[in-house]
Amino acid sequence: MVRYPVALESDGDTVLVSFPDFPEAHTFGDDEEKALARAENALLTVLDAYIRDRQDIPAPSRAGGPHVPLSGLVSAKLGLYGAMRASGIGKAELARRLGCHLPQVDRLLDLGHASRLDQLEQALHAVGRRLAVSVVPARAPARGARRSPSAGKRPGPTRRLPEPEGA
Repeated sequence: MVRYPVALESDGDTVLVSFPDFPEAHTFGDDEEKALARAENALLTVLDAYIRDRQDIPAPSRAGGPHVPLSGLVSAKLGLYGAMRASGIGKAELARRLGCHLPQVDRLLDLGHASRLDQLEQALHAVGRRLAVSVVPARAPARGARRSPSAGKRPGPTRRLPEPEGA
């Protein structure tokens, strides 16, 4: 899973959250817990904007302290977007390679859409990548770390993309 570091700053009444990797992203809360609870939405908003504006998404810095973890699904979507950018493959070309329509590719890159992992695997294969998943022992969350609110929720039904040509 991708985890982006956050900086927390108290101004007395509220706690401000900023992201070292995304200077334009900020949020706040009445206390540290509420501020971190809002941080994932702020991060997803800025990541959506980067994808929409076709900007490179920076890798998470190695800053210590609290982090905002992104779900495995969002992490896979960011990996697909990064692979497309690195390979110079646009959405239309990916749709052609997958034998599907552009709106289906748009949904694969929509961080709020509950795409299926097999669809992401097909898309990653079409750009010369593969999805690697690992399961590791759980540990107690570090101070400031929080569980993604989408963790444990079952995604809704989606349509299966056609098999890529030559697969």
